[in-house]
Amino acid sequence: MANRKELDPEESPRAAFGARLRRLREERGWTQHEMAERTGYSAPHISGVETGVRTATAKFTVRADRALGTGEALTRQGAATRDSAILDGFPEFVVYEGRATEIRLFELGVVPGLFQTPEYAAAITGGSVRRGAITEQQAEERLELLERRQRALHRVPPPQIYVLMDESCIRQRVGGPQVMADQMDYLTTVADWPNTVVQVAPFELGERRSFYTPVTLVALSDRSQVAYAESVHSGQLERDMRFVGPLLTAYHQLQAEALSQTQSVAMFNQVRKGTS
Repeated sequence: MANRKELDPEESPRAAFGARLRRLREERGWTQHEMAERTGYSAPHISGVETGVRTATAKFTVRADRALGTGEALTRQGAATRDSAILDGFPEFVVYEGRATEIRLFELGVVPGLFQTPEYAAAITGGSVRRGAITEQQAEERLELLERRQRALHRVPPPQIYVLMDESCIRQRVGGPQVMADQMDYLTTVADWPNTVVQVAPFELGERRSFYTPVTLVALSDRSQVAYAESVHSGQLERDMRFVGPLLTAYHQLQAEALSQTQSVAMFNQVRKGTS
């Protein structure tokens, strides 16, 4: 069981559900393959639910309760899990992100999460709470996950990180003048890291901008590539190079069109002065 992933039930509602499902399965002496046969799902699906990278759907929890003889216990817990503010596909992507040798990201509208200050991140989630888009508990879940992802950037050796931000990311005022000033200072600091390249894609690019939705591309030590993109209600993880390859090409094209890092840092300073 060298590859067995240890679970922390306190990490998230999905992790708590996964830990409980694993415990119940192991108490009966079943392997994941045996659990799969009893529920009509695949062993990789069982593994994904147990490790928190797959959502426990209503159909799955009903079948699991039936197989394990647990009444509606898992069905009730699963419903709470699906109230998570973390999109499907994202927990699995975070695993890849934590193992990446290179990270390439493009963001629109807001500063990329990996480089948000705590105050900026709190302002973003606080706005979602006030709009009723998420609960306070879900906001805490998002902030805790973001903090873990940010800490992982400082592993040894660190990943090489390429950051492309649409100009809208720094022009939109979030959290008030001081929050924005501190955020611009932090982006300038990030640009000084030896493992980062930070660029702004200016508004003037117009139709030459390669992306119209946020996207993140990660390269792993085995040279494989994974892409992750989000819409408002869903996240999509893609490993097939037939789809990832064109995204990489588009990313490199946008890097060539974007401002240099020196020009981008100058824009951060310009925005900071405007918030003073």
